[in-house]
Amino acid sequence: MGNTAADFLVAAEEKAFDTRHRGIINFNIGKYDASVARGLSRIANLDNAKKRGHVIKWRVMENLDKFLPEFEANFQRRGGKVIWANDAAEAQREILNIVKKTGAKSVIKSKSMVTEEIHLNEFLETNGVESLESDLGEYIVQLLGQKPYHIVTPAMHLSKEDIAKLFHEKFGTPPDATPEQLAQKARELLREKYLQADIGVTGANFLIADTGSIAVSENEGNARLSTTFPKIHIAIVGIEKMIPSMADLDLYWPMLSTHGTGQNLTVYNTILSGPRQADETDGPEEMYVILLDNGRTNLLAQKEQREGLYCIRCGACLNACPIYKNIGGHTYNTSYSGPIGSVITPHLRGMEEFKHLSNASSLCGKCSEVCPVKIEIHKMLLLNRRDAVKDGLVTTKEKWGWGIWKKGMMKRGTMDLFGGKMKNYLMRRFFKKTWGHYREMPVVADKSFAKQWQERQNNNTAE
Repeated sequence: MGNTAADFLVAAEEKAFDTRHRGIINFNIGKYDASVARGLSRIANLDNAKKRGHVIKWRVMENLDKFLPEFEANFQRRGGKVIWANDAAEAQREILNIVKKTGAKSVIKSKSMVTEEIHLNEFLETNGVESLESDLGEYIVQLLGQKPYHIVTPAMHLSKEDIAKLFHEKFGTPPDATPEQLAQKARELLREKYLQADIGVTGANFLIADTGSIAVSENEGNARLSTTFPKIHIAIVGIEKMIPSMADLDLYWPMLSTHGTGQNLTVYNTILSGPRQADETDGPEEMYVILLDNGRTNLLAQKEQREGLYCIRCGACLNACPIYKNIGGHTYNTSYSGPIGSVITPHLRGMEEFKHLSNASSLCGKCSEVCPVKIEIHKMLLLNRRDAVKDGLVTTKEKWGWGIWKKGMMKRGTMDLFGGKMKNYLMRRFFKKTWGHYREMPVVADKSFAKQWQERQNNNTAE
């Protein structure tokens, strides 16, 4: 077992028995569940909408080699510049080239998971460039020196008291400040930064092939501010975010917002098609779109698992997942946590190091049930497990363990070979330290169900 997997087990056990963490998460996800249930009830034919979303994404992934050049040509036609980045290091280098070329000293960022994926903030700061998050949740976790906890709600693991304490320590606000007062303080601090920033950085929820545009959904307006004041706008987007036409937003915008937060639509939905044109009054002088691969073509090459690229990053599967709700987002040690993160991370960052995430699942299927584009997430997790075994990435100890387990389970006689006392002894001897550290070990009955049934039937016949 690699260090990543070992660290995961330690962190997972710690979080699973942290009652305060459990209380905060259950409270926040409970509010989300109520809101989403109301939102979904307003969709006339939810299953049909999901099927449409799935089919469009299937078409995109089967023809990505055609849609990407189409997007590039249409975006360049309006003066935009497209940069192709094979990995995180290449994306970082390209951004640094733009920074150096323009002499930029500061960057303002809107919420973007792909910038977390390439560790942009840390990279820019090591190169002497201030990089500030403008989304309130992202800003809070940046102040704490943490990573986002959730794809949609970065500070979901914090209570309002935690945030009030943080702002009191950092900015001297009252320790009992209300959420409204805290948001107002963040606005005051950030407004000046928008005006000063040399470069605005965003992600994008969708790349639109037929118009060469990017679509950005948000609730706070920070993406609009990040793309309006700075002279240069850089959008970093995974190649899987492609959709064929602007008309498809009619489906994807409501599905994203309803599954993400329960809203009919997010407050701000923006379509950006390049830098400021001659007849326009605002917008950046230069606009770049960095199309990031970073392992996505590895997943695209997997015919059975490329479905993982259909994801529109709504976060619904995280909120539904019993594992995520118990062990939290940071435990996964990856930008994309929860069920979908467990599917795609082994392909984006290496099966050998991250195969353990595909085992961190109860396979209850709730993630597949809630997915707005019908990704069979639980099936993908099983396929990842299969591939890890097929590629010889499991330990000899694990192979032997499952081999013995299979042999025992295939035949009733073998299962009954050891009585209940022996089974209980073996469990205490070999699993008490790992499985039973915080839990009571289960007790196996002295006789198996089959044996008890057989004896009962014999007694009934005798009578």
